[in-house]
Amino acid sequence: MKALAATRSLIAAGALGLALAQPAVAQQAIKIGAILSVTGPASFLGEPEDKTLRMYVDKINAAGGVNGKKLELVLYDDGGDANKARTFATRLIEDDKVVAMVGGSTTGTTMAMIPVFEAAEVPLISLGGAIEIVEPVQKYVFKTPHTDKMACEKIFENLKQRNLTNIAMISGTDGFGASMRAQCNIAAPKYGIKVVAEESYGPRDSDMTAQLTKIKNTAGIQAVVNPGFGQGPAIVTRNYAQLGMTATPLYQSHGVASKSFIELAGAAADGVRLPAAALLVGDKLPDGDPQKKVVVDYKQAYEASAKQPVSTFGGHAYDGLFILVDSIKRANSAEPEKIRDAIEATKGFIGTGGIVTMSPTDHLGLDLTAFRMLEIKGGDWTLVAPGS
Repeated sequence: MKALAATRSLIAAGALGLALAQPAVAQQAIKIGAILSVTGPASFLGEPEDKTLRMYVDKINAAGGVNGKKLELVLYDDGGDANKARTFATRLIEDDKVVAMVGGSTTGTTMAMIPVFEAAEVPLISLGGAIEIVEPVQKYVFKTPHTDKMACEKIFENLKQRNLTNIAMISGTDGFGASMRAQCNIAAPKYGIKVVAEESYGPRDSDMTAQLTKIKNTAGIQAVVNPGFGQGPAIVTRNYAQLGMTATPLYQSHGVASKSFIELAGAAADGVRLPAAALLVGDKLPDGDPQKKVVVDYKQAYEASAKQPVSTFGGHAYDGLFILVDSIKRANSAEPEKIRDAIEATKGFIGTGGIVTMSPTDHLGLDLTAFRMLEIKGGDWTLVAPGS
């Protein structure tokens, strides 16, 4: 009986030891989450983001991880559905126990997830475009892409330089398109811009000829601005050319900053201007530009691995991941609260989107100098010379 009791004690002790050891093993990895629109209508955003995160997590782990621990990436595909995004956000918090998250791909999916991460007090670094993600500032929410407000301001800055003041807008009704339209209307008076006509289109619309015809027939329009992302702006650009409107400058947003837009729009894309990150013109930057090495290195690594042209969207994921990694290193901790504090204290981080300096009142950390004004020529990106 004594031997049996002793055996039971040893078994119990072993089981307890195993139970105690399991969390210790689990702690060897730092769990980070990602919820992206890898499939669905926003896959042109989510696919390069997905490829970027997976590639660089592997590179980081191969180099020894972060603070001596490997990163474990827990990634879900929301298909562009805000309800799925919120469900996956809850799963990341309650089941996966992540310490931070990079995503979502769109404004709509991000806004659906924010309450989950705020309530759980876990940092969220969004890859969505709208300013409403970070204004007003919420304690645990950050973002890497330039905002729609900034896109309006950069476009209006260029219009003012060209003495073009009367514009029309044709906007997508998606979350980003609607938000940018509102921001452009707010910003226009500051730049002496007058919006004299407005049209819109839905995410499933396949022809915008009717809306553009109304704009064409409105007297005094000197330029057209198209807030939107996805296939809509490419259709607008093709219809614009078909209606013979190309003598009137057309501006797109950074929501189309990938080669897929040029491919979809075809020859009609030539002459279109848009504000975008330095990543698209890395090889055209002067050698003294502080971003040049970062964007060229990322472009080469991404295109070698993904076998497809780089886009600014993958760049947003690169920036989000490395802001997070840098913050974990500086915090010397994988505790969400300490990571949050370190993200907010980010200063002088050189990313693909610009040089990031955050603060308690700024959870983006970029200004207008982070945007470059580009023009599409011959099916490629070109830098617009200052003042032109």
